[in-house]
Amino acid sequence: MTTARLPLFPLNAVLFPGLVLPLNVFEERYRAMMRELLKTDESEPRRFAVVAIRDGREVAPSAPGMPDQTALPEKGPAAGFGSDPIHAFHPVGCIADAATIRERPDGGFEVLATGTTRVRLLSVDTDGPFLTAEVEELAEETGDGAGALAEGVLRAFRAYQKRLAGARERSLSSAADLPDEPSVVSYLVAAAAVLDTPSKQRLLQAPDTATRLREELELLRYETAVIRHLPSVPATELTRVPTCPN
Repeated sequence: MTTARLPLFPLNAVLFPGLVLPLNVFEERYRAMMRELLKTDESEPRRFAVVAIRDGREVAPSAPGMPDQTALPEKGPAAGFGSDPIHAFHPVGCIADAATIRERPDGGFEVLATGTTRVRLLSVDTDGPFLTAEVEELAEETGDGAGALAEGVLRAFRAYQKRLAGARERSLSSAADLPDEPSVVSYLVAAAAVLDTPSKQRLLQAPDTATRLREELELLRYETAVIRHLPSVPATELTRVPTCPN
């Protein structure tokens, strides 16, 4: 078992190994995290852990936007995540390696990172200027029949893309754009499919590649059938962001 203590970046999204993660960092707790990562020599990976939020706020509420205008804004690394933040996060996340961290004149950061390895959250520390966590790296087991399942998922994904492209009038990726290595297929499809956060999280937490691919095959067939009978594609992003009274 390989464990590490890393800065923790909670998001209202799921990061998968191999996928690119662009970040616009403006909150002070995450600015402090990026300043700390910049202390790492460029020859070394600048790693932090990304976890999906199960119960809490990606951005700490500020006074002007709070329902109770007399309340003070929350501050500190755990703002928005309760007294014991580990319960606000899904238990499995992904290590991100920041390839570029660019500071803006306003003190914020533009970050481009890539998911590398799945991790299980063991503990969360709130003592510093930003959250840190002890994480356990999770090996990617192949499972039985992953190769055949990957072929089936790719076929189902192309059919899903075709339906989705038709509904949104988008062009399709060519077959050459799609990988054939089972674990890469499983993560790419999980990231690209229009699914809510709990569904993506279940795919990230799958015990092996074959199980993930099997679940994706069922999801893709179901979603393709749904799109076929709908006049428009559901706006699933509305389930992940707060509504606006305007």
